[in-house]
Amino acid sequence: MDIPYISTRRLDRRRMLKGLGVGLALPSLEQCVPVFGRDAAKAEQAPRMLLISNNLGVLPEPFFPKDSGAGYTLTPYLENLSEFRNDFTIFSGLSHPAVAGGHSTENCFLTGAKDPTGTGFRNSISLDQFAVENLPQTTRFPSLNLGVNIDKANRSLSWTRDGALLPAEDSPARLFRKLFLQGDAAAVNQRLHRLKQRGSILDAVHADLTRYQGSLNQSDRSRLDQYFTSVRELEKQLQVAAEWENKPRPAPDRAAPEDILDKAKFFQKFQLMLNMGQLALETDSTRIVTLMVDAYATPVFEINSDLRSMNGYHNLSHHGQVKEKIAQLEKVDHRQMRLLRDLLTSMSLKQELGSRFLDKVMVLYGSNMGDSNTHDNTNLPILLAGGGFQHGRHLQFDRQDNTPLSNLFLSLLHHMGIEVDQFSSSTKPLGELTSTV
Repeated sequence: MDIPYISTRRLDRRRMLKGLGVGLALPSLEQCVPVFGRDAAKAEQAPRMLLISNNLGVLPEPFFPKDSGAGYTLTPYLENLSEFRNDFTIFSGLSHPAVAGGHSTENCFLTGAKDPTGTGFRNSISLDQFAVENLPQTTRFPSLNLGVNIDKANRSLSWTRDGALLPAEDSPARLFRKLFLQGDAAAVNQRLHRLKQRGSILDAVHADLTRYQGSLNQSDRSRLDQYFTSVRELEKQLQVAAEWENKPRPAPDRAAPEDILDKAKFFQKFQLMLNMGQLALETDSTRIVTLMVDAYATPVFEINSDLRSMNGYHNLSHHGQVKEKIAQLEKVDHRQMRLLRDLLTSMSLKQELGSRFLDKVMVLYGSNMGDSNTHDNTNLPILLAGGGFQHGRHLQFDRQDNTPLSNLFLSLLHHMGIEVDQFSSSTKPLGELTSTV
């Protein structure tokens, strides 16, 4: 956040830096919000989102159907999901306008921020965080941002309104502890003490700046008002975090997972993080989960029990029409589709208030890459499952003059009860998604 420049009197620099430190450290606290006084039945019926992106995508030819509508022919990749044909929709001809530059677009998949290779580029708010801002605060964690083999310092699906990266959690074991382990009374009191200390620093910074408000010009007063608004929001988050510390965490129905440290075990790590994301949604710990599969950072990896990739994932994706590379990529993509099938199977078997859990969760799978081999960022592979939509179709849009992907995002926001007119580069909701024709 921008802090007004104040030249008339000197603020205590140490105190100000402490205050800024609180602000910079707050992404973890943004995960804590109240659930108190809610109607349990309505809470369980609330829509959820699981947003998944592989930043190298899939081979387009075996993914996209050649025909459209409800009677489309399943492609080789989609055959893996045949039993859920009526539970997902395939989209073609969607992309983010003016979001080009190959791999540099990976951080823009949920933001649609334009010109990521431009000088002075700054990302914008991501779909998940936009939803967090506009939804009632009803879960312990408004969102969870996860990663597989992810370069945490440089890549994320989740970005703040100011365009700051929210680091992904890449440890299933640490995530499990965060979700379910309360700790003893001493540990809880220690966390409460830390929250109180941070609150005191915010109070001090707020008081210091208030004393200087009368000496500022109109522009600086406006900036100061924005800062005060941010401080008030942080104070609320600190208060809510303290309240949550006194609330028992849910009891999981499984043992804590063990982290897989070997990046070569790519699919095992992918499946484990999918399981953790589903568990977080099932226990209503959150309503929104993002998962970036960082294929770009994945070295030579196990495709199956007796086959390893001939190159790291990135090099393999630049196949150059080499048959051996394409054959391996097809095996990799098929396995990704089977992981997605297993996720849909698990969610369909889970019951909530007499209906399938899958019907409560919008599962979006896609990529910022339409074709990694050519660094093409148009015609992105997008699959949406669950969520209670009328599925079973291939919705085909112009593959040369793409429809904004954010039109779909706007429809997802509306489905979550967020009635906004625009998100990112959207022009209108994707009416074809809700049409029964």
